[in-house]
Amino acid sequence: MVDEERWKARFRAARISLPRWARDAPDRSVYRSNVTGTWEIYTWDRATGARRQVTDRPNGTWMGGVDPSGTWVWWFADTDGDEFGVWRRVAFDAGEGAESVPAVPGLEPAYPSGLSLGASGLAVVGRTTEAGNTIHLCRPGAEPEVLYHHAEDAHVAALSRDETLIAIGHSEHGDSRHMALRVVRPDGSAVADLWDGPGKGVYGAGFAPVAGDARLLVNHERRGRDEMLIWDPVAGTEREIVLDLPGEIGADWYPDGSALLVSHSHEARDELYRYDLGTDELTRIDTPRGVIGGADVRPDGTVEFSWSSAAEPPVIRSTSGAVVLTPPGPAAPPSVPVEDAWVDGPGGRIHALVSRPDDGSAAPYPTVFDVHGGPTAQDDDSFVPSAAAWIDHGFAVVRVNYRGSTGYGSRWRDAIEGRVGLTELEDIKAVRDWAVSSGLADPERLVLTGGSWGGFLTLLGIGTQPDDWSVGVAGVPVADYVAAYEDEMEGLQAFDRSLFGGSPAEVPDRYRESSPITYVERVRAPVLILAGENDPRCPIRQIDNYLARLAELGLPHEVYRYDAGHGSLVVEERITQMAAEIDFARKHLGMS
Repeated sequence: MVDEERWKARFRAARISLPRWARDAPDRSVYRSNVTGTWEIYTWDRATGARRQVTDRPNGTWMGGVDPSGTWVWWFADTDGDEFGVWRRVAFDAGEGAESVPAVPGLEPAYPSGLSLGASGLAVVGRTTEAGNTIHLCRPGAEPEVLYHHAEDAHVAALSRDETLIAIGHSEHGDSRHMALRVVRPDGSAVADLWDGPGKGVYGAGFAPVAGDARLLVNHERRGRDEMLIWDPVAGTEREIVLDLPGEIGADWYPDGSALLVSHSHEARDELYRYDLGTDELTRIDTPRGVIGGADVRPDGTVEFSWSSAAEPPVIRSTSGAVVLTPPGPAAPPSVPVEDAWVDGPGGRIHALVSRPDDGSAAPYPTVFDVHGGPTAQDDDSFVPSAAAWIDHGFAVVRVNYRGSTGYGSRWRDAIEGRVGLTELEDIKAVRDWAVSSGLADPERLVLTGGSWGGFLTLLGIGTQPDDWSVGVAGVPVADYVAAYEDEMEGLQAFDRSLFGGSPAEVPDRYRESSPITYVERVRAPVLILAGENDPRCPIRQIDNYLARLAELGLPHEVYRYDAGHGSLVVEERITQMAAEIDFARKHLGMS
């Protein structure tokens, strides 16, 4: 008997993001929480302990932060999850229920493309519209100035401490998957450019937090994986940070600029290190085995980090030993740990994470292949309420870090280019076949599911591999790629051109071969599609095209529509969707 309240309690348990504080007023922090049942933005005054809810909107709020002075809280206001809107702000110390105001009154709604705030009140705002990508310099009391504009994808990367240097990530060379950097002055004059050439991106990760210090921390992939370098665009110098660690590396500054907080990701788990820039000494920071959802260094040198594992729910910890901030109410029930599986595939060894039900049942299990989105993302050993819900209902869960995933080097990530979707599905099938042959999975009860890119792979999978899957459950998918391209947000059009090697008009065969609607007549598995009416990433028209073809062909399917965008920030809505997915699968597998 399934404990319905237990799996729902994991969604309902109050959660918080890692609090981020004002650089010059570190007692003033901002975080996200779902404590009201919807994800919203909150302030926390560490000196007094006072917390205040800043936003309160029907479909929630995801992006928000505090300026370096601690004066203003900024948050992005879209319409019902469509990601198209404007930045608003409210004073950090405003009273409960204080009204926000437009942060930059002269800017029209757009898709956000980066934001950097200065202590003086200066804001550098990135915007994307049908006209292209524009970065604005916004001084207090003045009209916004256009600092940069280009038709190709671009974003605000960083603002220096003294507000004299602005880093812009751009893809003027036409490849938004491997971007370049340009540093400019506030008057728009160029200081320097950094680009490693085709197929190798560079990304700004923040200027040194010291006035007059021009050093910019940069992610690069010169040796085929994510690593770090320090670039001084004024002096024209570079310093690569070469560490003897497997996997991929990210970093952030210590407050005085003398060291880096290094995040090390390897085989779906994370570690933290302190790297001393003076001595090159690398010191491991003690954290439990699992995943670090975010980390930052306090002015006193202690590190705060968000941590979880597949078995244990998230907690905000400090290297001082304290739990930093605890949300109200009961904690989420734990789940089961994951096992690592390595499977030989057509492009190399594939890493998969396997979770088995602990209800006393024996293998082979009904098995859910839960495919991650992105595609530039990965599944890891973190706490996932949706995976735990499947496990509670007697399913094994297999998650595959297919070619296209991050965490396994640049070649693995970029292997899908030009053959989109089909390459990933080769890896998913290799793990599927291993799961069946090893006795883990029941071949008559296999569910292929995922959201966003995972939803796209689900629909493509049940069409191109119709004999391999019993049920398909696709959340906010790409279903008709050409129609999706026509309607999606401009930044994703640039992403698709980089991924496919051109637009649908330029490489029509590639889009046709990778589009689920091409194979809809081959679908045998019953399919549930979940779709957001206001989704700018996987727009509703192209999903309707696919649903219409299913109906014309008389193929078994259901659709669940909701009035939001690319997913929901409302807890009860997520529970309703999860229940619909599980009920659909169990019904069609004879498990109801």
